[in-house]
Amino acid sequence: MRPIIILVLLVIVAFSAGCGGSAHANGPEKVVASFYPLAFAAQEIGGRKVEVENLTPAGAEPHDLEVSPSDVRDVRGADLVLLLGHGFQPQLEDAAGTGGRVLVLLDTPGLNRFPNDDPHVWLDPLRYARIAQRIGAALHATSQTKSFVTRLRALDREYRRALDRCTRHEIVTSHEAFAYLGQRYGLQQIAITGLSPEAEPSPQDLRKVIDLVRRTRATTIFFETLVSPRIAETVARETGAKTAVLNPIEGLTPEEANRGEDYFSIMRSNLASLREALGCR
Repeated sequence: MRPIIILVLLVIVAFSAGCGGSAHANGPEKVVASFYPLAFAAQEIGGRKVEVENLTPAGAEPHDLEVSPSDVRDVRGADLVLLLGHGFQPQLEDAAGTGGRVLVLLDTPGLNRFPNDDPHVWLDPLRYARIAQRIGAALHATSQTKSFVTRLRALDREYRRALDRCTRHEIVTSHEAFAYLGQRYGLQQIAITGLSPEAEPSPQDLRKVIDLVRRTRATTIFFETLVSPRIAETVARETGAKTAVLNPIEGLTPEEANRGEDYFSIMRSNLASLREALGCR
């Protein structure tokens, strides 16, 4: 069914926008990014030399993105298309196709991805740095890339220092998004649901998580900003724990965008939440 939808959209675009040639002539290079972490890296690295469009609107869950005819038109007219790939946003991946102007960033060498196809590599600053380097190479922005990667490496050092001495090392999350972060900093993720943030756990799985929370004496059940906290609240109520936000940074809410939040500020908010939940000194 999905290929039929994409074919229809492409036909609409062909009639409404002609051949849809590249927008990069005398102005800034047009970059289309599939969701926030890729758009943020491109904007920070490209600066005024690029015009970056994030196809996932503020407040939207990127897994749920449905491609519109205007999205297809923008993708086909871009100088550079940044996708995470590997089924993270399948309609958009089908619309973008392949070619030298399309970067599938989960194919970046050195990410050392987990065999379960977990896509959340950007939550590890050093893996995100590898993605940023690939984006920077495509934009021919050597010095800006170096500056951005330096900031990511400094963030990594902040995390290492802040999580070095903690009473607990288990993080209970509503969504299985923090395994790469956990691996980098010696934390064990206990996820209530799987890689899809809207998956519903079975009663048996929910009971297992509740039992594990009690055994590990976890004090905090983390939920995220773009999906309902209902399941996290259920586990917290059953175990006497509290709830708090641990943001997977798949996108900004409109409120976060209005406050000027970005990847770095949210990662530091996450770090503060982790330190409190894990009893770090």
